Amino acid sequence: MTIPVPVGLKPRGPVRSAPPRRPGSVRRTATMDFTWPDGMAGNTVLDGRARDMRTDGDGTATILDEATLSVVSDPGRVIKEIRSAPGLPGLQGLAGESAMSGFRRRLAGVADDGELAAGTPLYQLLDDVPGATLVSGSAWQQWYDMDDYRVFKADVSQRVMRDVCIGYQDGSTALNPDGTLRWEQERQLAVDIDDTGDDLAWHLRACPAAVTMCRARRIDVWAAGAVLHVDAFFQDSSTLPEGGRQSIHEYTLTAQADLVTGIVHSVTPVPRVLPYDECPLAVQNVSVLAGLPLRDLRGAVLERLRGPLGCTHLNDMLRALAAVPELARQLTVGAGT
Repeated sequence: MTIPVPVGLKPRGPVRSAPPRRPGSVRRTATMDFTWPDGMAGNTVLDGRARDMRTDGDGTATILDEATLSVVSDPGRVIKEIRSAPGLPGLQGLAGESAMSGFRRRLAGVADDGELAAGTPLYQLLDDVPGATLVSGSAWQQWYDMDDYRVFKADVSQRVMRDVCIGYQDGSTALNPDGTLRWEQERQLAVDIDDTGDDLAWHLRACPAAVTMCRARRIDVWAAGAVLHVDAFFQDSSTLPEGGRQSIHEYTLTAQADLVTGIVHSVTPVPRVLPYDECPLAVQNVSVLAGLPLRDLRGAVLERLRGPLGCTHLNDMLRALAAVPELARQLTVGAGT
């Protein structure tokens, strides 16, 4: 029995990563580029970069904050090296630990309350490490014969994925009857994130060659009357042997919240590119976030959209909205009139 997916939820295809910058807005951009200098069986190298920038009413652009993150992890996803700018006391304590399982819990013990509460660019990069690391290895799929790739990924092939997320819900077309993956995914050619016509649309970022995976985020924030508006973009993409990039996961999103209290009025995600037919069903469940404070979304998303109620990658996009109050504060701090 197939799981019905409304026609209106079908992915709409890749889009440009950023609209023209709106006067009187703040934009956060973040990228995480993964490479493998010694091949698929070697270490994974992460180059993370993020920037907050305000565009004033007269169009003047002001950089508010920037951050970089470098992580080297071994084939078992254990962190060998980690460093950041600005520096974070205690960050080296994450070395020798997994970049995935338990990473956010250990991060909470390293990052002080101010870093967690403020939603800085550096914390966004750090918070994204486990989710982006999880998907990074899929960059190799188009560079290998599928049979060879599945042999290399035998541990994943044998893993029961049932109900890990909505795309892997029981009965999904993504799964075999025993709950293991079928490895039949939908991907589309990506629009390069720098294809915007604006040199300031994104921060200066790494553009590595050969096999790479990039997670890219953009969040635009502005106020109109008593309403705080958000326009966001999320994309996981990887290089192709013949050139260009393919989009693996891609969403856009709009949201509105109370300017003073930060209480969420509405969140409207749009599926753009997703690997399985059932993945878009997750957007039907985000209404449970209405009425919550934006600052609480990192925890609330994990509680309310766990397992087959949510999409792992949409959840990552929704959790990042917890930084919106801090970005909104920068709309008026030192802004031109």
